[in-house]
Amino acid sequence: MKNIKYEKGLIKCICPVCEALANFDYKSSSGDYGSFAIEKPHQFNSKNYSRIIYQLFSCTGCGIGGVAKIHCNNLLREGEVEDFYPVGIEKAKIPNNVPNEILSELREAELCASIKAWRAGSAMLRSVLEKVLTKNGYNKGNLKDKINAANEDGIITDSRARRAHNEVRVLGNDVLHDEWKAVTEDDFGASYHYCQRIIEDLYDDRDTVENILKVKGRI
Repeated sequence: MKNIKYEKGLIKCICPVCEALANFDYKSSSGDYGSFAIEKPHQFNSKNYSRIIYQLFSCTGCGIGGVAKIHCNNLLREGEVEDFYPVGIEKAKIPNNVPNEILSELREAELCASIKAWRAGSAMLRSVLEKVLTKNGYNKGNLKDKINAANEDGIITDSRARRAHNEVRVLGNDVLHDEWKAVTEDDFGASYHYCQRIIEDLYDDRDTVENILKVKGRI
């Protein structure tokens, strides 16, 4: 898992409560938090292990609990983490004047990502993009038409429009309308990145953007 590191018995990841990089420990001063073991010789990531441990952890900052699936032999601290819950993701930094309904939907996409629901998160990002454009006066046609209109008005660049189509719109459409196929963490990450960039395009220098939208008759 890209957003988790396991070092000497400590899980290092974004804590969903602290909303920052934190350490999760499997023990306190009074002892181990508890675990359940499955004795089973097996392979994980091409390595041989003798046990699977479901281990309880606690954030050393806020105290929230967590559970990890760890492949190991004799020593837990020398094992390998396959999964951990809960884990947050670093939230996108966006301008303060972004409308609440757009911000809330973006945060919901981040919540999906925190539990590796990449398909659900990608569908949410498509919705975020459409809401952003509609909120700024691009309310005719489908999402493809709205992206193209914003590009023609100079609100987003040619490069940004291409990324909005390829990384956000098409991926979201695939999830919503096509046959099921896996969406990877990298797929979600690209969509998330360009959705954030487009929000910044529209709200970072808001006075300039509003002047263009007024000239174009969008608002």
